[in-house]
Amino acid sequence: MTPFAYRAVDPRGRIVRGRLDAGNLAELELRLARLDLELLHGKPAPRRHAPWQRQLPRRELINFCFHLEQFLQAGVPIIESLADLRDTIEHPHFREIVTTLVGAIEGGETLSQALERHPQVFDNVFCSLIRAGERAGELPTVLRAISSALKRDDELAAFTRRIAIYPAIVALVILAAIGVALIHVVPELARLFHSAGQPLPLQTRLLIGLSGFVRSYGWLLLGGAGLGFIAFRHALASRPAFRLWFDGTLLRLPLLGDVRKKLILARFTGLFALMYSSGITIVDALNVAEDVVGNAALKEGLTRVGHGIERGLKLSEAFGAVNLFPPLVTRMLRVGESTGALDASLANVSYFYERDVREAIERLQAGIEPALTVILGMLLLAVMSAVMLPIYDIVTRMKI
Repeated sequence: MTPFAYRAVDPRGRIVRGRLDAGNLAELELRLARLDLELLHGKPAPRRHAPWQRQLPRRELINFCFHLEQFLQAGVPIIESLADLRDTIEHPHFREIVTTLVGAIEGGETLSQALERHPQVFDNVFCSLIRAGERAGELPTVLRAISSALKRDDELAAFTRRIAIYPAIVALVILAAIGVALIHVVPELARLFHSAGQPLPLQTRLLIGLSGFVRSYGWLLLGGAGLGFIAFRHALASRPAFRLWFDGTLLRLPLLGDVRKKLILARFTGLFALMYSSGITIVDALNVAEDVVGNAALKEGLTRVGHGIERGLKLSEAFGAVNLFPPLVTRMLRVGESTGALDASLANVSYFYERDVREAIERLQAGIEPALTVILGMLLLAVMSAVMLPIYDIVTRMKI
């Protein structure tokens, strides 16, 4: 199959542009005709490899699942449902993806097989759940569950952004103010102080020295920081041992490490509970869900959990052996195993972590604001004392 960029017209006379895989132009025209589109122009297009061209907002996937579930629940065939969705989607790249889904299903593939063509958009968890829904004949129910899970992920991500935005803005303002002071203000004051010919306090000499260093080597510092960041990212991507050490260190950080661990486990337990309740076996659910944790240290722990279950351990025993979850969670799993209600226990674990994450983030946010205020005040006090003490001495000498 070759990707084609096409321009077509729909039954309402509107011009539609997009991309579609086809063997040749004749097949492209035939596929577009099945979608009630008349081909105007088509040409082979290069395959897209840039990652920013393939990432989609989570809200697009939520709307996709919700509308597709509504269409299927109403009895609309899958191809017509996707065709209607394609006409309402505003995101251009996602519209192209839905168009290729329609063509693949028309070619005899199932929805899960068509989704697997786009792993950057539909991950293993998404495709596995859709496959389980197709086998059980409960595709609308599974789509509703996926939509709910994506909404929970979106809420957790919003909580995380809430922590990061305020400190980032304050840090940016502080760095900008200090940079302007060191580059423009301090050199003028240094000339004034030197012309007065009086000895300077230690903090003033340090401030003047820092200003001279920044003015002389500032661009070198920025370039070194950029190269260091690139080398760091390369090491994370190419050295698994370094990535394992770094991710483990992140989880051991005071305050932030605990919140990060809870955030990852909240997402994992929610997806794991969803897959198990959809009929996916525990081992398969673990193998799929461990790819979404985004932390090498936790992924290694989940791999050991899977190996323990394969050796015959119960789920609670396997999690207890790797010390991933607190005793309360393992007890909840043990109760679910003994009562035969493991899916309900997994849902309770997911709720436990989601609530714990929200409370931890709220506590952290409440502590960050006063801490940043104190840090800002100390920085301003240090700069003001370094500047005002010599000025005060100059004014005092003038009065004498």
